[in-house]
Amino acid sequence: MFYRIAQKFLFQTNPEWAHDFTMGSLRRTAHTPLSCFYSQNVPFAPVEFMGVQFPNPVGLAAGMDKDGEAIDAFAAMGFGHVEVGTVTPRPQPGNEIPRLFRLKPARAIINRMGFNNKGVDNLVANIKAANPGNCVIGVNIGKNKDTPLEEGKNDYLICMEKVYAVAGYIAVNISSPNTPGLRSLQYGEMLDDLLASLKTKQRELAEQHGKYVPVALKIAPDLSDEEIEQVAASLIRHEIDGVIATNTTLSREGVEHLPEHGETGGLSGAPLTARATVVIGKLAKALDGKLPIMGVGGIDSAQHAMEKMDVGAQMVQIYTGFIYNGPELIKSITEAFIKRK
Repeated sequence: MFYRIAQKFLFQTNPEWAHDFTMGSLRRTAHTPLSCFYSQNVPFAPVEFMGVQFPNPVGLAAGMDKDGEAIDAFAAMGFGHVEVGTVTPRPQPGNEIPRLFRLKPARAIINRMGFNNKGVDNLVANIKAANPGNCVIGVNIGKNKDTPLEEGKNDYLICMEKVYAVAGYIAVNISSPNTPGLRSLQYGEMLDDLLASLKTKQRELAEQHGKYVPVALKIAPDLSDEEIEQVAASLIRHEIDGVIATNTTLSREGVEHLPEHGETGGLSGAPLTARATVVIGKLAKALDGKLPIMGVGGIDSAQHAMEKMDVGAQMVQIYTGFIYNGPELIKSITEAFIKRK
């Protein structure tokens, strides 16, 4: 009930202001009596994914809490994990405003934020200060916009080294449509070079820290069947621990009639539901059980989450569906997962 009242107010305001206001409120109210307005008890439904134990199969996708400012509040809502970021080595403001658009009739969002964040050192400090209980913290890493593409892997390695000690897992974002040229890292020699470098660094850090932190690759929903097979082969070849499918889409299918459809950026939400599920299914077939899949994209009901799992995902993440439905979505998906077992 409280979420619906808050949503009604926030949806009358500028989307980015609403986001910043919400994040600030969550940061200030975590571990205070005011957290009762969003805290809930979600059933314990443990899942092992990439060798990590998660308290339930529902996570918050990257992009909501880029700087790890409200981890404890999201944990109180019942998320099994919170993926913070995307973070870059150096702070950057992101793209020009306006860069976030609601498509309410389609229950969708278009964003071209551009990895706006306060830098990896700030994120690490926030994670160290967090107290999320058994909620797993994943860290989504990227490259700075002004880093040349051919030097991009260095940014990923810098971030990996800095977050390794505080991360439950690390997600490598090469699929955002909002950093020029980034998606080209999903293909051919550039992908192989990046994955080989990440794997080498991971082994070094595992020995250095005395613990193994798994690495997952986040891919786009706009890959062709051939590209999905090539990515799967590269992931297997380089022994990457998991894959997150999918990021936002460049397609405008299903929202052509809305005035905001012409805005550049990645589309998320209900129009992505079917597309993401198809990609997950094809990816699962190509991986043949060798890597686990985190399913993301257009999940705004327990049914959509179960559809992702039916085609091969072991866990799910929500973002836009969470914005439109609120914390109760976490509980309903977890309960459906328990019944499914």
